[in-house]
Amino acid sequence: MSGPLPIRFTEPLQLTQHEIAPTSIGFNTCTLESDHFICVRQKVDENASPEVVIIELKNGNNVIRRPIKADSAIMHWNKLIIALKAQQRTLQIFDLANKQKLKSTTMNEDVVFWKFFNENTLGLVTETSVYHWNIFDPNQAQPQKVFERNANLENCQIINYRVNDDESWMVVVGISQQQGRVVGAMQLYSKARGISQAIEGHAASFATIRLEGAPADTKLFTFAVRNATGAKLHVVEIDHNTNNPTFPKKAVDLYFPPEATNDFPVALQVSQRYSVAYVVTKYGFIHLYDIESGTCLFMNRISNETIFVTTADSESAGMVGINRKGQVLSVSVDEDNVIPYLLNNPANGELAYKLASRAGLPGADNLYQQRFDNLWNSGQYSEAAKIAANSPRGFLRTPETIEKLKNVPQQQGQMSVILQYFSVLLDKGALNKFETLELARPVLAQNRKHLLEKWFNENKLDCSEQLGDAVRMHDINLALQIYQKANVPQKVISAYAETGQFDRIQPYAQQAGYSPDYNSLFQHIVRISPEKGAEFASSLAKDPNGPLIDIERAFDIFSSQAMYQQATSFLLDVLSTDQPEHAQLQTRLLEMNLQHAPQVADAILGNDMFHHFDKSRIAALCEKAGLATRALELSDDPATIKRVIVHTENFSEEWLLNYFGRLSVEQSLDCLNEMLRENIRQNLQSVIRIAQKYSDLLGPNNIIELLEKYRTAEGLYFYLGGIVNVSEDKDVHFKYIQAATTIGQLNEVERICRESSFIDPEKVKNFLKEARLSEQLPLIIICDRFNFIHDLVLYLYQNQQFKSIEVYVQRVNPSRTPAVVGGLLDVDCDESIIKELLASVAPESIPIEDLVQEVESRNRLKLLLPFLESTLASGNQQQAVYNALAKIYIDSNNNPEKFLKENDLYDSLTVGKYCEKRDPSLACIAFTKGQNDLELISITNENSMFRQQARYLLERADAEIWSYVLNADNVHRRSLVDQVVATAVPESQEPEKVSIAVKAFMDNDLPAELIELLEKIILEPTTFSDNTILQNLLILTAIKTDKAKVMDYIQQLSAYNPDEIAENCIEAGMGEEAFEIYKKQENHAAATDVLVNHVVSIDRAQEYAERVDTPEVWSKVGKAQLDGLRVPDAIESYIRAGDPGNYAEVIEIATHAGKDDDLIKFLKMSRKTLREPPIDTGLAFAYARTNQLSELESFLRGANVADVEASGDKAYEEGFHEAAKIFFTSISNWAKLATTLVHLEDYQAAVECARKANSTKVWRQVNEACVDKKEFRLAQICGLNLIVHAEELQDLVKQYEWNGYFDELIALLEAGLGLERAHMGMFTELGLALARHHAERVMEHLRLFWSRINIPKMIKGCEDAHLWPELVFLYTHYDEWDNAALAMMERAAASWEHHSFKDIIVKVANLEIYYRSLNFYLQEQPTLLTDLLQVLTPRIDTNRVVRMFEKSDNIPLIKPFLLNVQPQNKRAVNKAIHDILIEEEDYKTLRDSVENYDNYDPMDLAQRLEKHELVFFRQIAATVYRKNKRWEKSIALSKQDKLYKDAIETAAISRKGEVVEELLRYFVDIGARECYVGMLYACYDLIPLHVVMEISWRHGLNDYAMPFMINFMSQQAMTISELKRDNEERKAREASQQKKEDETPILGSRLMLTQGPTASGGAAASPFGQANGMAPQPTGYSTF
Repeated sequence: MSGPLPIRFTEPLQLTQHEIAPTSIGFNTCTLESDHFICVRQKVDENASPEVVIIELKNGNNVIRRPIKADSAIMHWNKLIIALKAQQRTLQIFDLANKQKLKSTTMNEDVVFWKFFNENTLGLVTETSVYHWNIFDPNQAQPQKVFERNANLENCQIINYRVNDDESWMVVVGISQQQGRVVGAMQLYSKARGISQAIEGHAASFATIRLEGAPADTKLFTFAVRNATGAKLHVVEIDHNTNNPTFPKKAVDLYFPPEATNDFPVALQVSQRYSVAYVVTKYGFIHLYDIESGTCLFMNRISNETIFVTTADSESAGMVGINRKGQVLSVSVDEDNVIPYLLNNPANGELAYKLASRAGLPGADNLYQQRFDNLWNSGQYSEAAKIAANSPRGFLRTPETIEKLKNVPQQQGQMSVILQYFSVLLDKGALNKFETLELARPVLAQNRKHLLEKWFNENKLDCSEQLGDAVRMHDINLALQIYQKANVPQKVISAYAETGQFDRIQPYAQQAGYSPDYNSLFQHIVRISPEKGAEFASSLAKDPNGPLIDIERAFDIFSSQAMYQQATSFLLDVLSTDQPEHAQLQTRLLEMNLQHAPQVADAILGNDMFHHFDKSRIAALCEKAGLATRALELSDDPATIKRVIVHTENFSEEWLLNYFGRLSVEQSLDCLNEMLRENIRQNLQSVIRIAQKYSDLLGPNNIIELLEKYRTAEGLYFYLGGIVNVSEDKDVHFKYIQAATTIGQLNEVERICRESSFIDPEKVKNFLKEARLSEQLPLIIICDRFNFIHDLVLYLYQNQQFKSIEVYVQRVNPSRTPAVVGGLLDVDCDESIIKELLASVAPESIPIEDLVQEVESRNRLKLLLPFLESTLASGNQQQAVYNALAKIYIDSNNNPEKFLKENDLYDSLTVGKYCEKRDPSLACIAFTKGQNDLELISITNENSMFRQQARYLLERADAEIWSYVLNADNVHRRSLVDQVVATAVPESQEPEKVSIAVKAFMDNDLPAELIELLEKIILEPTTFSDNTILQNLLILTAIKTDKAKVMDYIQQLSAYNPDEIAENCIEAGMGEEAFEIYKKQENHAAATDVLVNHVVSIDRAQEYAERVDTPEVWSKVGKAQLDGLRVPDAIESYIRAGDPGNYAEVIEIATHAGKDDDLIKFLKMSRKTLREPPIDTGLAFAYARTNQLSELESFLRGANVADVEASGDKAYEEGFHEAAKIFFTSISNWAKLATTLVHLEDYQAAVECARKANSTKVWRQVNEACVDKKEFRLAQICGLNLIVHAEELQDLVKQYEWNGYFDELIALLEAGLGLERAHMGMFTELGLALARHHAERVMEHLRLFWSRINIPKMIKGCEDAHLWPELVFLYTHYDEWDNAALAMMERAAASWEHHSFKDIIVKVANLEIYYRSLNFYLQEQPTLLTDLLQVLTPRIDTNRVVRMFEKSDNIPLIKPFLLNVQPQNKRAVNKAIHDILIEEEDYKTLRDSVENYDNYDPMDLAQRLEKHELVFFRQIAATVYRKNKRWEKSIALSKQDKLYKDAIETAAISRKGEVVEELLRYFVDIGARECYVGMLYACYDLIPLHVVMEISWRHGLNDYAMPFMINFMSQQAMTISELKRDNEERKAREASQQKKEDETPILGSRLMLTQGPTASGGAAASPFGQANGMAPQPTGYSTF
């Protein structure tokens, strides 16, 4: 079959272009559950982390990457939900969009296959069972077992699991390798029966199909199998419905090409939309089968690679799959081409017919029309009706068809044809508008409204306004739903109002974007339902886009009907935003409620809802209504406020307090004054509360002044009592004391005096003294708090109130006793009184120190001796008591030394200071007792008591004190040091304390003094002479300060630490002294180190080694000689020491120094005791450097641990290639040996070694060497092993081309094409080499190997080489259709070929290329332009094409194209065709064009044609005028050309009486009586009788008019007769109805309570049919 294919085949995605590794594209790593997501698990390399890549196919191929490690990952059909499997048993479900885990579980056995089989459920196949798991059902925590696996699936790889829509049938599909072929096994399970069936098959699916005449869908099971006998596609019915016809089993052959012997089905997907099965095979073939008939629709190969996973698309129209190359392939039925494709084969006519009907596909319209006409003409109306009902896209379901079917007479006992037609349509789907109306009329007429409701709920009706109007008379609610679905807003709102659903009107109007007359609508609703009216008005007024109703008008409507509650509710809702523009409405609302419902107004004002009304007006109304609080809140008039405020009984205390918070200070004080003036007794308490609350604001002084004005001490006391605790005003506190004193509240006076921190103590003290209180406690408290003790004592002493003094010191504040005693002494009080007073106070409560100070300052200290002794005797241990006694004993010289030495409770510092001027020795005793270091040092320095100071310091043993006295700033330091050395240290027998003194000398940098001290105690016989620490200290001090003495000390002393002293000598640069120490100790190794490292004399070290002759010394000497680069001497020393330990350094230095012979001696010595690789390696390399090759070979043959490869590498690097050859040969390192042989120019051997090494690097090196030496045969051998590595190929090509060896390169690449490891780069580079050097061979190479070439790279090479046919060939095979077409056009002479160009141009993506190709053909190949346009027709903009050729004046060239696209009915096309036809004078074609296609400028065309010289064109002009209702113009043209038949037809079509009458009179005037008769016949119903009678009578045409008259009279008589009959029947019905009413009781059978509203008292019924007697208001809609 030729022509377009019946499938659409696209590649929407290439996985490798989204960084998906080819190794990750496979059945186990790549999943495709639906056409929404592709899920790939991959790990790029060993170091990379595993990740899951999700590609959103429906979201612009967006890529999501997540670092997830799992065994398997699958995506939900259409949600970002991923299911993960780990360790074959752990399952987890994650919602990626919401970032949460949905479910998780762990299975008891491995899950070998799983997939989503619907949007909610996972199917899990384990080794033994099958489970289902609903991932959204919270009650299903674990997968539910469905059935056990069958035995036939053992040892099978499970590749699929399918479940039908109602989950009653399941099938598990597996494959296994048997006898050299892949065998398919399936287990089909019935849930209802609980049984399984084993079936051989490779792929399976479930489907449903509606058979012709069947009331329900038929369930099918289809599967594909290829076995040893052949391949079949089976389709069988499952769960047969007895009401359906039986579906015959189908078993049709699956065709496989002969060469595809191992091919078999791998997937089967069923399109529910077309009832087509897609079978995909392993080799990439696709088969399309019609499910119902089992006919093969199409078969072809769509992929060279295996499609390992497939899924149905979301529209159930086709399938999507992925092959191993990563191509995502989409296949579906091409709706535009499948039917024509099938009709190319006459045998498929019936199949095309059914498929077109089933799926609504184009292409079979003519076939349907023909069958319909044949059946109709043969009288088979029922069959014709079925044909019309099943026509594709309903093209036969037109009003004309319905009229035809309606006019068919009904057969006796059968359903009418029209009802059969509707029955088929309702079974098939939904009706269109005309069908719905035609069906609704008889259904409603038969009062079978429930059928319409049923069809409406099933969405089988096409809702329209006409349908709603028809239903409205029967069911307003159903009509409302129809209006809503038909989007007829005015009718919907009318229906809402009629049914009382007022709350839905506004939301619907907003939703529909419709604006009714809300004011009138609201007025009407208020009359019907006032409450609903208020709600409706509120919703209208509060619309977010602004009020939809006039608010004031709405308020007036409520007010006019005394609907105050509704008006209030409405305005409260509307005015809730409290806008300034609503001030008038706020005022009106409050006025209305103050007059009719004051409590409502009070609530409104109390809620503080409005702020913009007329406050003065409302305040006055509030005062009248008795709302005093509201009047005050709203009034600003001071007189009104004062008039109302004095009546405090009308206000709550809380409100009154809050109200004063709104007044200014002046207003508040005026109101308070007015309240006190008007009625002080009633208002005083309120005034006090107000004054207390707003004290800070009003000012305490102002309030005090106001209260004092009305002489209310009580008010002043209570006011100040409320604020005194928080006030910081001293006057407030003083006034409160005064007021409390006035009214006798002494307790408050005492409390304030005790607690207040804001009083003027002097002022209060004077007031209390003047007040002469009976109780002096407030005065005592004030004087005690503010230290007015002397004033108090003087006041009480003068007033002889000794008892008050005792009370003060005994009970109030005993701690003030010293001050009281001082005051009494100042007033010269008798001592006995003072002693008695002291005796009366508890000693522990008296601060003895202060008492002593008071008495001592007055030189009366002895006065306290009895008190102190008694205090001491009572057990009081206060330090002050002992201090006072010590002072008394010192002054009286009463054995003070004994008291100071024996007593430990006095303050040594205080007493010592007291003794400093009296007796320094007593001060020293006190300071020593208390360890008052600084004071003792000071007094001994002042009095030159250095011996006492030295003894104290040595005994004290405090480093900090030593540092203080030994400081350089101390002028007495020398005197003190002399006493320390001469007296203190010799007297001491405690080493620790002497050590502290020595350390102090060291810390204070007194080396000379320290040496003097140490020589005193070490060199002279003392207990410290052999002290190691002190000897060390002496030598160390000498090292620092007097190096000349060090050698003497080393020789004289022996108790020191030699190692420590030697180290210090070394640090101080005294190497000889250090050497002497080590030598004295016979530490030869250390002595040698000193000579080598510090004295730096290798010769002395060697002499010392000769003298002591120990290996350890020789090793150290050898190391020193080695460091000094005296290599032979060093090696000799190491040999004498027999020490190979430093072999690494010896090898390194000797090798660099070139002392290989000496090194060989050392290494031979070393090998006697050590077997270390570096030693053997060094020895081997030393042989190589000294060219001792025979010794080297012997050494390598013997036992050794040398690193031979490293030695070989080093020998190779340094150019010892013969030695390197020996090294590499001994270890069979062919790679390095080959490289070495290249340097030795033994190429044949190098190639053999390279072959053994099989290393890319070696092959490269040998190849380069062979090419340089032009050994091309050997070079080719190496090159063949290089070019199989893609990374080596490019460098190899460059090497050959750089040297100009082009033919050799081509020969090498051609030889490599036959290699098993030949890769794309080899084919590509060969193509490029041919393009550069042998262009004539390029096309042949491309034709053979285009699929294995890197086409983009080859394209660049062909462009550079100007190989245009080859370039086009590459573009086409790389699907670069745009570039292929451009290349053909740009290089037409070399590459253009018409048929190829046609095949290419239809595949380009850039639309501009289409038009460029048209210009190209216009210039180059105009004769083939029509052929090109034919293939481009579906893809180009015809209007643009027309403009292009009009611009170039070449429209006639494309006439066939224009005629071909004219069915599109585009204006530019029609105009161009008209121009061509007028120019060609082809009136017949022009007439057909005008009649069939109406998209053109009719007036322009008619004006052009009416002037044409041919009558046929003028006739067409008249037709155009007629089609556009230009009746007069059309008739005038017809009359002009005497085309009277056309004129009569035009008049009849116009349906206008004046046009008909004018033409009728025209025919009479010209005497055309035949035309006159024709007019009467054609326009019978348009000509009035009187006009015909008049014309006939006046012109003698009665005979011609008589047929018209007879017919008219006959119809008139029939009409009158019918009217008469109807009138009589009506009268009979009315008479019968009247009789029935006369016989019925007046009240009927119901109680009056249930009767509903009736007219009362015999009054006439309410006018306008309304209960309230008011006419409905106009709303802009039809009547409710």
